Amino acid sequence: MNVVDQPMVGRFAPSPTGAMHLGNARTALLAWLHTRAHGGRHILRFEDLDSGRMRNWAYDTTRRDLEWLGLDWDAEYRQSGRLGLYAEALNRLDTYPCTCSRKEIAAAIQASAGAPHGEEDIYPGICRSGSDPDRPAAQRWHVPDRTVCVSDDLTSETLCQHLGSEVGDFVLQRNDGVFAYHFAVVVDDADMGVTDILRGTDLWTATPRQVALQGDLGFPTPRYFHVPLMTDFRGERLAKRDGAPPLMALREAGESPGKVLSELVRSLGWLPFNAVPDEISAMDLIPLCYETGLFHPMKSLSQT
Repeated sequence: MNVVDQPMVGRFAPSPTGAMHLGNARTALLAWLHTRAHGGRHILRFEDLDSGRMRNWAYDTTRRDLEWLGLDWDAEYRQSGRLGLYAEALNRLDTYPCTCSRKEIAAAIQASAGAPHGEEDIYPGICRSGSDPDRPAAQRWHVPDRTVCVSDDLTSETLCQHLGSEVGDFVLQRNDGVFAYHFAVVVDDADMGVTDILRGTDLWTATPRQVALQGDLGFPTPRYFHVPLMTDFRGERLAKRDGAPPLMALREAGESPGKVLSELVRSLGWLPFNAVPDEISAMDLIPLCYETGLFHPMKSLSQT
């Protein structure tokens, strides 16, 4: 099932755990440009399910930063206000309670003869046959025995994963009741009619499991565009937890948003350096991107 015949809807979905940094801003800019260049509807969705990590001030700071850059949106949502939708969707999937601790899972994987040791540990299915009723339980999805292939509309790359051997039964709801990211975004994107998802390459390998969930829930599969992450001088990705400079600091220091936008586009390396003015508005970036080919790898709606 696809979204070719639906009106175009894009989104930017930050987690309000702190102030946005330049890497967040670049992804927000590209997502906004993609939506607006195609005449689509743009959504701002705060992914705030883990209340212990959220910062109340970060919601408004994120809005102010986006507005400062000239990035608007047509609708706003908070995941924390949508728990009933996730609970309903969870009941439609083949799940089972899991009381395993991380230490127990690691020990079981280590003890398993021929157990895979890739980038991500594969849950060995300890609780499939039953779990301890006296311990708090997470809900794991008993993944179907099939291979899922996904395509990236930016890079034309294809990724195939066998759910059982390369992903494993993954958690949809933690033992403290918090719904998992990979599950909640699937429910949200379907409910909000999202057709195009532009996000960082760090989420590329998680795409097959999300597409698998979409299939079992009867949801359409959006188009995916995974863009490079912004890195520091060491080549390491920018992250809030590592002290990446906040966009808020530039805004409050009186920096020109036009200069910031120009540098964000230049940092991609997709355009000749002199093709981008020293200062530019978000709206003026749309025709520039088409004239210089920034959006060339992305398929327009008429081409899909």
